[in-house]
Parts: sequence; C-alpha cells; structure tokens
Amino acid sequence: RFLDRLQHVRVLDPACGSGNFLYVALLRLKDLEKEAILFGNDNGLGSFLPMVGPSQLYGIEINSYAHDLAQMTVWIGWLQWIRVNGFGFPADPILRPLSENIRLMDAVLSAECGVANAECKEPDWPVVDFIVGNPPFLGDKIMRRELGDTYVDRLRTLYDGRIPGQSDLCCYWFEKARAHIAAGKCKRAGLLATQGIRGGANREVLKRIKESGDIYWAESNRPWILDGANVHVSMVAFDDRSETSRTLDGETVSTIHANLTAESNACSANSIIANVGIGFIGVTQKAPFDISQEEACSMLRECNPHSRPNSDVLVPIRNAMDLTQHTRNIWNIDFGLDMPLERAARYAAPFDRVEKTIRPLRINHREPRQAKYWWLFARPCPDMREALSGLNRFAATPRVSKHRIVAWLTHEVLCDSAVVAFARSDDLFFGILQSHFHEVWALRMGTRLETRPRYTPTTCFETFPFPTGVIPELRTLPPHLTAISAAAKELNEMRETWLTPPDWTRTEVMEFPGTVGGPWDRYIDPATVTDRGDFKIGTVRYPRLVPRDAECAARLKARTLTKLYNERPAWLAACHAKLDAAVAAAYGWPSDLTDEAILERLLSLNQERA
Repeated sequence: RFLDRLQHVRVLDPACGSGNFLYVALLRLKDLEKEAILFGNDNGLGSFLPMVGPSQLYGIEINSYAHDLAQMTVWIGWLQWIRVNGFGFPADPILRPLSENIRLMDAVLSAECGVANAECKEPDWPVVDFIVGNPPFLGDKIMRRELGDTYVDRLRTLYDGRIPGQSDLCCYWFEKARAHIAAGKCKRAGLLATQGIRGGANREVLKRIKESGDIYWAESNRPWILDGANVHVSMVAFDDRSETSRTLDGETVSTIHANLTAESNACSANSIIANVGIGFIGVTQKAPFDISQEEACSMLRECNPHSRPNSDVLVPIRNAMDLTQHTRNIWNIDFGLDMPLERAARYAAPFDRVEKTIRPLRINHREPRQAKYWWLFARPCPDMREALSGLNRFAATPRVSKHRIVAWLTHEVLCDSAVVAFARSDDLFFGILQSHFHEVWALRMGTRLETRPRYTPTTCFETFPFPTGVIPELRTLPPHLTAISAAAKELNEMRETWLTPPDWTRTEVMEFPGTVGGPWDRYIDPATVTDRGDFKIGTVRYPRLVPRDAECAARLKARTLTKLYNERPAWLAACHAKLDAAVAAAYGWPSDLTDEAILERLLSLNQERA
C-alpha cells in the first residue's frame, strides 16, 4: 500500500526554473521507494520494481529555455538514480517530453490578462499532493521596473483583497498555494521567501494561510548561499491543519505565528489611533536631486531675476548613513510639493541643474506624474512636512540598521526614504523610542534586510503602546515621566560629546540670504531683514560643527554611532540602563523583565488601546 501510494504521489513546483527542486524531489521519492522495496525483500513480503518516475512531477515556468531545461533535468536525474542504485539500465533511455506536466505559462496571471477586453483570470494549477518551490523574490518597487506597470497593475487588481498592494512578488505563489490547499487540490506546500515574508504587507499572506489552514514547519532565518550571493531566507510549510506537530527553527513548539515566531503573537497588534500622524518615511526623489555642499554654497550666493534667494529651494538632506556613520554634507534641490514650472525656473541655478540632469530622465517616464512634473520629487511627503513645520528639531531613526538608533535632526533638514522622521521634539519621546522596550517591540513587529532589522512607522511605531501620558506631548511632565526625559537628555548629550568632542571641533557659520518665513527662517538675523515688497529677506547665519584641523578630522572619522554601539562602552551601557529603568517605572513594571515578558506586556497594552 505504501509503494502504491508513493508511486502515485504528485509534486508541483509552480516556479520550477530549470528543475532543481523537481530534481531533488524525484531523488527523495526514489530513495523512499528503494527503502520500502528493500524492506519488503528482506522481510519476505515479495519482490517489487521501482516505479516512481518523472511523470509524477509537475512544474510551471514562464521562461521557455528554463522550461525545456527542466524536462531534461528531471529525466537525467531519473536515469542517474536508476544506474547508481543498481537497478540496471532502462530498455529505452531516450528522453521523453514532459510538456503536459511541466507547463510553459505564467503561474499567477493567465494569458488572457494580456488580451484587450479579455477578463483577467488566475491560471489553473494541476491537482497534486505537494507543492514545493522557490518563487521569485522581486520586491514591491523592483516589480514595476522588472515586470512593467501594466503587468503589475493587472496582478494587483486580480488579487485585490487577498494580497496587499505593497507585497513582494513571492506572496502571490503563497496565496495560490494556500487557495489550492483550501480547495482540496493539494495536501501540503513548502515554499521559500525572503525574510520580508514575516512582516509588513507580506505578512498578510501568512495570516491568510493560518485562517484557512496552518503553518506546521518553518525556518525563520536561514542563510542561503548560491553563486556568491549570501542572503537570508525564510522557509514555510503549511497545510489544512491535518498535521498536529509544529516545528520552528528545529525546535518543537505549540504554534507558529504569522511572523514565524512561537512566543507572544505580536501579529495580533493593531494600530493605536493616538500614534497616527507622528512617524513618517522621508521623501522619495527617484531622480538625482542631490548636490554637494560646495555646489549648494555656490548656488546660495547667486542672485535670481525675481530677487528671491536660492535658499528657498536648497536644504541639507539626510539618509540612514548620515545618522549611523558620518554626515555626507549632501544638499537637495527641493521645489516643494507643487511649485509651478514657471516659478521654479526663476531659481536660475538650481533649475538649470535640474533641467539638465533630471528632465532627460523624466520626460518619457512610465509614471505620468513624474513625466508631467519632472522638476518635483516623486513622493514629496506633504503630511511629513506639515507635521514637522512647527518644530525646531525632530527625532529620526534609520529604516534599516544593525542598531535601533534614534537621533535629533534640526528643522531645516530633509529626510529621504531611508529615514523615519517623528514629529516630536521632546526628550521624553526621544527617550522612550531609544529604550530597550521600544527596541524589543520594533524587532518583533518589523522585518529584516539580511541581518539588519527594518523599521516601518505603521507596524513598529503606530502599534507601540507608550506609557500613559506620553501621547500627546505634554508641556508639564508628571513625576513618573520626568526621569525618562532627564535620562534621555543625558544620553544624547554624552553621545554627542563622544561623536564631536569640543576639543576636536569648532563652530563655523555659513552666511547666505534667506526669505523670512522660508525654510531657513529660524537662522535669519533680525537686524539684517529688508523689505522687498511682498516678501522680506535677511541674512541666514547657519552654525555647523567642523573639525578644528586635519588631524582632528582624521580622528573624527573613527567616531560613528554604529561603532559606538558595536563597542558599547561602560558609560553608554550605564546611560541605557538608567533610561530603561526610568521607562520601566513609567509603565509600572519591574526593570529586569525578559524580552518575552516585555513583549507580552506591550501586546496586552496594545490590545487595550488599539
């Protein structure tokens, strides 16, 4: 009975490429068959012949060359196994086509979707016992570049309501496999994905899997080294809940949550309304608006036909490396949210630079808005600008970094999409974000890029339950929160002193004209303001810390936040311990909680407030 079942097992790889997974599946089936045959022979149960063969394997592949190669791969694997295991030679070793089994087609979008006026449908997958595979790893942004807007829009529309619009391409294979199992057309599936499957929009497909079935085996973080590429993947096996055991990262567990953990189910956390509208991902240019500080200084000194200064459209910009390593001193040409072309052109030098470098890239762009408004950022973030406009400083953290570091930035600085900006300027807020409590939550709620945690405002921040009284910002702090503010201020001051020691630096003041009420308003010397009719201009005096000399500059290069937190000296550890104790007291919790206990308590608070 076992051999009969084994010889009728059907395995599908719906993204089979050149057949690697099918090849391995065939060899494992043949090994099982051999073990059973030898057992039967040894125990007088009769003689049996090996019957497992390529006809039991099914594949889907969109590339015609890989499709042909997959058939060859499977047959060669079968012939090699027969020979190596001493079962003789097939009478007719000529390879036979497997075109009915291994199909040349799109696995997630039917051919009709490309035909005018045709109804877009999902392609049918064959009825099988098991699904295995390594679906394509294209991320949300790369999908449009690689597959084109038309294809991606059709895909998003077809799976709307099942797969969120920001999901990676591999999620569509997970959803198809889930639906196949739910329809009784498959028993089990085991697929690979990037670690991003565990969080953000991607996690929704794993939630759907757990709704209609369950995850019974997974490896949350597995190194995947191939052809010199060293990445980290997640491996997920799921079924219709028939399997009763659960194995995660080699350990037996009671359950596997949608974020591929077995502890507190942080996937059940929801957004807290009070946190919305505070954290923002920075601007996305999608074009080279960056200029060097030297070029910016040159433009700042130039005059324009409408008498307005170029400082209206020139600001420093920061990315994640600026926060964790050294400031690159890069500026941006920023014409704001919707400045008309005619008005932008009056800022002569900045506009000339943009017209020469960006217009040729944008004029025939596939996205209509970028083609039409080629002098503006692709995503200028109006909500972030409005939220930050009244602050003299704001907190910021890298979206992807080894350490969850929070730093202060001043109001004139623009953040790019590698940075999350928070519309708060108080030490209390800074301290809680920099605490271990928030770090534990962010690590569980976020995703990873290889070994580096990824932070997103929606999943990591908007779901985070602050101690009572922190949101919204308070003018007068209650006693249970003052210790956090003091500890945070001390931590920041000591870090800044270590990064830029007073003996190694000096203050250099940049001077240039600025518009009253413009981006540089806070640095304008009131004594220099002159009336130009419908606007006023004054002298901006912008202070910056610079090395005292070349020797100090060389020393300062070795001082970065990444290096500081890698080494974590005793004074830094003491500052964080003091801060964490203050945050624990604000929650009313012990200061020696384990990470899992912290997570459980934060999750409970989230459930109360969300």
